[in-house]
Amino acid sequence: MRHTIPNVTCTVCGCVCDDLSVVVEGDRITSVINGCRLADPWFPAQTAAHPPACRIGDSAVSLEAAYAEATKILAAAKYPLIYGLSRSTTEGQRAATALADTIGATIDTTASTGHAPSIMALQQVGESTCTLGEVKQRADLVIFWGSDPLVTHPRHRERYCPPKPGRFIVVVDHEETESAKAADLFIRIEPDRDWEAFWELRLMLAGKSTAKRADLQDLADRMKSCRFGIVFFGMGITQGPLAHRTVEALLQLVTDLNDHTRFYARRMRRYGDVAGADSVLTWQTGYPFGVNFSAGYPRYNPGEFTGPDLLAHKEADACLLVGSETANDLPQAARDHLKTIPTIVLDSPGNICPVPASVTFITAVYGIHRPGTGYRMDEVPIPLRVLVPTDYPSDGEVLTELCQRFVASQNSSIG
Repeated sequence: MRHTIPNVTCTVCGCVCDDLSVVVEGDRITSVINGCRLADPWFPAQTAAHPPACRIGDSAVSLEAAYAEATKILAAAKYPLIYGLSRSTTEGQRAATALADTIGATIDTTASTGHAPSIMALQQVGESTCTLGEVKQRADLVIFWGSDPLVTHPRHRERYCPPKPGRFIVVVDHEETESAKAADLFIRIEPDRDWEAFWELRLMLAGKSTAKRADLQDLADRMKSCRFGIVFFGMGITQGPLAHRTVEALLQLVTDLNDHTRFYARRMRRYGDVAGADSVLTWQTGYPFGVNFSAGYPRYNPGEFTGPDLLAHKEADACLLVGSETANDLPQAARDHLKTIPTIVLDSPGNICPVPASVTFITAVYGIHRPGTGYRMDEVPIPLRVLVPTDYPSDGEVLTELCQRFVASQNSSIG
């Protein structure tokens, strides 16, 4: 039977739009209404395929056999890594944290290949934030710095900063992007010169600048005179060994602006629930990413306990990937090491794993097969509901079962 389900939430990108409708025929999603170029193919893909629930290598096996093999891998590992989590939800992320604590693993999220420098920066200098709803209703100056939302977050401008009288859109980037072409003003910054630009703007606000860049002076004047300003910053300023210093400079600029007006900064998060992974890890461990439990308590040291570094340095001897598509963002040395160690993968039915998996569990997709809670890029929790049924377990159920089996195996070895 064909029917349409309204008010559906999409978790493909950090916008987590909750105003979609999907057309369902039987147990398949056939089309999406009010979606975008990311959502339109993603929803049908999650129900188009029905691969075996479990595999060891390339061979389909029973759930019991997969659990036994995965438990064996975790028990034998001396320095395991749990990585991913940005396609999960609060329920799965809590289970992953509990498993990491139990087995003494390092647990990390895709923030380590994205906005980890931003998190480190705000830990140092703080952050002035607001919700996307406030931006939509109040912002008269919207700046996208190092971000191309028309490509990466297709409905962001439509939903959270649509055109209206008095609203001015600025894009600052190293090249003229699609978003830059659609903006009211585009300012080009040379690659690796964002830090200098932020400090120049700070000097301009203080009346101490001797630079002669008219475009930056114009931007400083607009920032100082607006009623409500927001800068959305993305991957364009979060790459490189000192990216956290660049983001610090931006956050300090925003702090300076609040002496003159209301101004805020928001990160353009990539994956649907990476903000939720930050939140869950923080209230479970005290730290937002790259948390190590090998000493029996949580430790945090970016660069030492982050997944890409552990893999690139060949320190992890087993890996559990919660959402394997995130492995595409790992550096080549990390992907190469993944091919040499036992890897347990929890994947959605529509995903193709980019690395060899020792054990694969196909899991239900939150917001399609299972209810849950996802976090929008502004840390606002959004409820997810069931659209179609499935007999696949959720990642939370798989992780909880692995945790229980690991404890049982350790107790039996002691006994």
